[in-house]
Amino acid sequence: MTKKRFLGCAGIASICVATLASASTAGELNILTWEGYADPSVIEPFEAATGCKVSATYVGSNDDFAPKLAAGGGVFDIVTPSIDTTFSLIEAGFVQEIDISRISAWGDLYKQFTTADGIQKDGKIYGVPYAWGAIPFMYRKDKFDTPPTSIAALWDPALKGRVSLWDDKSALYVAARLNGDMNIYSLSDEQIAAAQVKLIEQRPNIRKYWSTAGELVDLFKSDEVWISNTWGGYQSALLADEGVEVVEFIPEEGAEGWMDSNMIVTGTPNEECAYQFLNMAVSAEGQGGVFRVNGYSSTNPVAAKEFMTPEEFSALHQDDPDYLNSLLLWENLADRLPVYTNAWNSVKSQ
Repeated sequence: MTKKRFLGCAGIASICVATLASASTAGELNILTWEGYADPSVIEPFEAATGCKVSATYVGSNDDFAPKLAAGGGVFDIVTPSIDTTFSLIEAGFVQEIDISRISAWGDLYKQFTTADGIQKDGKIYGVPYAWGAIPFMYRKDKFDTPPTSIAALWDPALKGRVSLWDDKSALYVAARLNGDMNIYSLSDEQIAAAQVKLIEQRPNIRKYWSTAGELVDLFKSDEVWISNTWGGYQSALLADEGVEVVEFIPEEGAEGWMDSNMIVTGTPNEECAYQFLNMAVSAEGQGGVFRVNGYSSTNPVAAKEFMTPEEFSALHQDDPDYLNSLLLWENLADRLPVYTNAWNSVKSQ
């Protein structure tokens, strides 16, 4: 972590204590979430202010949420799935309705997110939008004389053993776009089969399929991988801290978009702490924390103006909601999910 980023988080922490001190609550929270979403710079002042002890378990894919919740036992209180997974958790009864009257910043969040189909059912809301961004591609600047502009670069024979892809069904989305199939969330069996063929063709180029942010950072840092897809803003910032210069880019074939929401697990005994956490997460304290740690865009543009410079606000498209429309925002695959998942597992087994 750079000194600049540390000082920024420290500032957020002091504000967080002041903001929440008047609403002290004793309890605990077990959160199933992504790397960087439970950073000590935000969690420690939250715990001090509320008395709610937070423990976090991290996922490497959205496919991890349902199995862990299905295991039962009341292990988790809050989950933070992406928009392609939220509705399936609602349908399964794993998460409960959100009382939006208890979310003070609800009216400040982008309506594009608060009205999204993925977080509601029968007029009820089940998630509080937390962060958003793109899934761009990233390359080591010192390895490319000509900057790549297309997904096709990941299939270049000259990059044998130097490519990585996220170990996730979204690899099919990448290959499908290369094939010219842009309906990536409703691919036919034939289109999925064609994407599988393309991914199998790519296997000689793959050094390793990455599962966590840290794993991909290590692959770039050790000079094993030169190009991959990435969680936009996060891994490139971690690499910058390590002195490795990388460049993110949106390819000619477009990029996926995502939005993560905090959801309360059905029947949690820690509901009061859960609402305290959800409110903190969409305040300037929580939004600023995820911005400084992960580099992601904020779902609360009003709060974002409190911790972003005008240049940062513009760079993350906080002043350009239409940018989101240019992304292929993840969608719920519904009954096609097993087809996509099995197809991806088949590719990995080759």
